[in-house]
Amino acid sequence: MAIPPKKVSEPSLYHSKITDWPEDERPREKLMRRGCSSLSDAELLAILLRSGAGKITAVDLAKTLLKEFQSLEHLASRSIQELRCFKGLGDVKAIGIVAAFEIGRRTAANRSFEKYSIVSPEDVVRRYQPLLRDQKQEEFKVLLLDSANHLLRDVTISTGILNSSLVHPREVFQPAILEPAASIILLHNHPSGNPEPSSEDIQITRQLIESGKIIGIPVHDHIIIAVEKYASFAEMGLL
Repeated sequence: MAIPPKKVSEPSLYHSKITDWPEDERPREKLMRRGCSSLSDAELLAILLRSGAGKITAVDLAKTLLKEFQSLEHLASRSIQELRCFKGLGDVKAIGIVAAFEIGRRTAANRSFEKYSIVSPEDVVRRYQPLLRDQKQEEFKVLLLDSANHLLRDVTISTGILNSSLVHPREVFQPAILEPAASIILLHNHPSGNPEPSSEDIQITRQLIESGKIIGIPVHDHIIIAVEKYASFAEMGLL
């Protein structure tokens, strides 16, 4: 018989119902009248939660969540399974939180691909760090560029610990040939927070650079994104 997951941080604060509060203090009404900037992190999160748990209000539940995970940023990286282990959160609330943070990440990264020019590693990091920094597994992408270094599109090649069998030249260059792309940039993340290339990263990159020379599609850079930092093979002289 399966043992249910242990619930953590059981809320201990019990307040009156939000509907009993003065209208100016209710999160939804406050947002409508004063705008999003007038709300605290807990109040914004309470609107996503919609309701509390038992006698505890949505605001108190949100405050307890933020206390448990320390900040919205740390909460943003939690999975549905992790959130469901929290006292007061079921599937619906957990899914709502995960979806809301994913919308935020996509919005931060979702600039039009049309004529997006990449002339430096920072251009890549600006677009992709919001999407990759919270990932708990390594994700390897290839960015396809035209002759003017405009981004055509990106392709996810593998998810998981990188090795040469997963990131094979065939999978990397096939979409570049079909596009067709004039050049490519390699991109992946390090969930550990350390962007320094591993020996496997360097080996894979060298293999792909040599393959690109044979095919006639050069590799302009390999960029590793961590939570707050990045590493560029081009800037480090590793290409």
